[in-house]
Amino acid sequence: MKLDLLAIAAHPDDVELTCGGTLLKAAEQGYKTGILDLTAGEMGTRGTAETRLKEAAKAARILRVSHRENLRFPDAHLEVSQEYKLAIARRIRALRPHTVILPYWEGRHPDHYTAARLGYEGCFLAGLKQLPIEGQAFRPFKILYSTVYYRDVRPTFVVDITRHFARRYRSILAYHSQFRPRAKDRKSKVDIPLDRLHHEVNLIARYYGQMAGVEYAEPFLVREVMQIEDVVSLPVRSV
Repeated sequence: MKLDLLAIAAHPDDVELTCGGTLLKAAEQGYKTGILDLTAGEMGTRGTAETRLKEAAKAARILRVSHRENLRFPDAHLEVSQEYKLAIARRIRALRPHTVILPYWEGRHPDHYTAARLGYEGCFLAGLKQLPIEGQAFRPFKILYSTVYYRDVRPTFVVDITRHFARRYRSILAYHSQFRPRAKDRKSKVDIPLDRLHHEVNLIARYYGQMAGVEYAEPFLVREVMQIEDVVSLPVRSV
C-alpha cells in the first residue's frame, strides 16, 4: 500500500479531534489517507480497548480513510524505545506515506509528545537501507505537526475545513463511550458533556478559521522553511 497522507496519534479519537477534517478533505481530493493509532486508549476512564477499536473503525469510515490500524502499545506508558521506533518504521515501510501528520512535540499528556518523537524517529529509521527490518527502505517526504492540543504556538498554516466540519464532528461522536457516557458515569470529573464538546470543537475550529478568514480550520506547524512559487496567488488577506 502507498498512502498519500498518514496521521499518527497516541490514542483513538486523537486524530478526529486534531486533524480529522484535513484527512477527510484530502480523501475527497482523491488522496489515499490512513491513520496509525499507537495505543487502544485502555487507560481511559470510560470504554474498553475493544470498544474503542470498534469506535475507531466507525470513525475511519466517516472520514473515508483507506487504512487504519492500531499498534496496541500500552496506553499511558508510551516511551521512546527501540522496540516501538522499529515497529513504527516497519509500518512506514509498508504504508509508504508521502506526508505524515504527528502530534505537536509539547503538551499536557505525555503520550502525545512521546508519540511525536516516536513518529519522527520511526519515519527516519524507516529510510535506513541497512536497518535489518522487513520492507524496502522508505522515508516520508513531509512531516506536519498538529498543534490543536497545544494552542500556545502559532501555526505555520491552517487547512480550511469549513465544508468538512460537520462530517468531522460526526467522526468524533463515533466515540460513543467517550462523549455519550452512561447515566451513572455522567458525574465523573473527566466527563465531557455533549454540549461542552460541541462548544469546544466549534470554538477551536472557528478560532483557527478566523486566522485565515474562513469559518473553520485546523492548524499545523512545520520545522522547515516553506517554499512558495507564486507570491501573487497567496491566500489570506494581509490588510
